[in-house]
Amino acid sequence: MSESQDWWTSPSQSESDRLIMVTGRRDVKKFRENPRFSIRVEVSWRYAGDETGMPDFETSSLMEKVQDALEATFRKDPVAVLTGIFTGDDERNWVFYTLSTHIFGRKLNEALADFPLLPLEIYCENDPRWEAYDEMCEAEIRLD
Repeated sequence: MSESQDWWTSPSQSESDRLIMVTGRRDVKKFRENPRFSIRVEVSWRYAGDETGMPDFETSSLMEKVQDALEATFRKDPVAVLTGIFTGDDERNWVFYTLSTHIFGRKLNEALADFPLLPLEIYCENDPRWEAYDEMCEAEIRLD
């Protein structure tokens, strides 16, 4: 993740009582205040995890490269913002807010063009009040 962005990471629990590492982005104000960023997109990657539900080193390394490519693409053309990452229970989910599913899809394909075919699933929903983002932020452990 980019050093210039403000992120937090906290452990959480899946519905099946397995560890989920939740990473959320704090510096989203300019996107959240723009009413055009009302579509929540979840990009999911199911994997064969270890006994704790976490990815092996090879899968984790590939996921980090994919994430770097996604961030670089959306940094150049900010039609979407990565707001959260959930890893565990045999699945990684990247959560974005975007202004257009059509443009998001085009940019996603652009970001992933140099990778082999990946086992990704994409889910979109309207979330103009960023309710899912607020729910994710409840997982943050604050020390203040």
